[in-house]
Amino acid sequence: MLDVLLASIGHPSELSALITYKFFKPESNINRNQKLIANNERKKRCYDFLDKTSRSFSAVIQELDDELRDAICLFYLVLRGLDTIEDDMTLDLDRKCELLRSFDKIIFQRGWNFKENGPNEKDRHLLVDFQIVIEEFLELPKKFQDVIADITNQMGNGMADYASGDHRENTAVATIKDFDLYCHYVAGLVGWGLSDLFAASGLEDPSIAKDKRLSDSMGMFLQKTNIIRDYREDLDDGRQFWPKEIWGKYTDDFAGLVKPENAKTAQAVLSAMVLNVLEHIPDVLTYLKSLKNQSVFNFCAIPQVMAIATLALVFNNQDVYHRNVKIRKGTAVKLIMASTNMDNVVAIFREYIHVLSTKNDAADPNFINISIAVGKAEQWITTNLPDSPRTLAKRSDSSSTFIMLAVLASLAAIILNAYK
Repeated sequence: MLDVLLASIGHPSELSALITYKFFKPESNINRNQKLIANNERKKRCYDFLDKTSRSFSAVIQELDDELRDAICLFYLVLRGLDTIEDDMTLDLDRKCELLRSFDKIIFQRGWNFKENGPNEKDRHLLVDFQIVIEEFLELPKKFQDVIADITNQMGNGMADYASGDHRENTAVATIKDFDLYCHYVAGLVGWGLSDLFAASGLEDPSIAKDKRLSDSMGMFLQKTNIIRDYREDLDDGRQFWPKEIWGKYTDDFAGLVKPENAKTAQAVLSAMVLNVLEHIPDVLTYLKSLKNQSVFNFCAIPQVMAIATLALVFNNQDVYHRNVKIRKGTAVKLIMASTNMDNVVAIFREYIHVLSTKNDAADPNFINISIAVGKAEQWITTNLPDSPRTLAKRSDSSSTFIMLAVLASLAAIILNAYK
């Protein structure tokens, strides 16, 4: 806790958010869900899997209303199991493709689990006890099972195509079209499935599931941003997702972008990748604007504001080539707490669009195109949400003072405890 607070020490709004989130947040659906599953050991294990695979997704999923929570928890776990097979570079390729293409059938096989992952595979534990997930999946209403199985089928086959070399050039993604197709398979399809689940639950209008392009953009905006952020991690693991059609305009040596002497080229490649992501912003905001249920809105909005903040952080940031760059936890908490209505979400997007604009370098070959993309995003907001605020509403002075006193008290307590 101390290191998190210290990282945000120069950002009072983040400190306020951290303390409010930790000590003053009202009881949430998470607490209610914990009570509901306390006496259901199998369901409890599924939520434990969710915590272990992704604490951030676990939190937003558990805040969903009862009609959706279990279905989306199991949707996530099924796709995480699929992704764990795809990610494992120690698996025999034929065996991997066999599993990927049949996973939509596997999830109906009681007792099935998988122990062939390499010992260092991060989410190996999930597949070792996957029979628990299957049992809970089979308890879902058929309308949810059908959506999950359909998306698993499409995603598994898409992953297998890429794993076996289709749409790739050696070990790299070759074209922007192939890059978009890969991101569709691994993330856009998640957007499709979530929209289908929202509609099936009755919490959102059936029309939310009909516009596949908007659902696709929701997933692709997240995936493309993460692929930019994860350059070094993927490079070290022998993966290469940045399309050659983009980086090949500037260099013949993708791995050489890490070298200090190639910094100027690396900046141009990075800005070209960011430019590719910016086109999805209007679709993301259009989708969020159409949502009616509060828990669904929060669930969808939080990852998107995290993505725009991450995109602004990685833009023109050479650290991307050397380590995994992440926003501060204080920033993340501030964004989570603010993402409760469309006005706040638009204000957050505007803030980070402005950051992107100020970081745009006139000497960069993509300067003009990025300026145009940023302008289009701002124009969409002005046209479609003309009354939206440009900044988040500020806390009252008395509230801010109280929170800051709580921050200082917490810091003092942590420091004193450390010296006991």
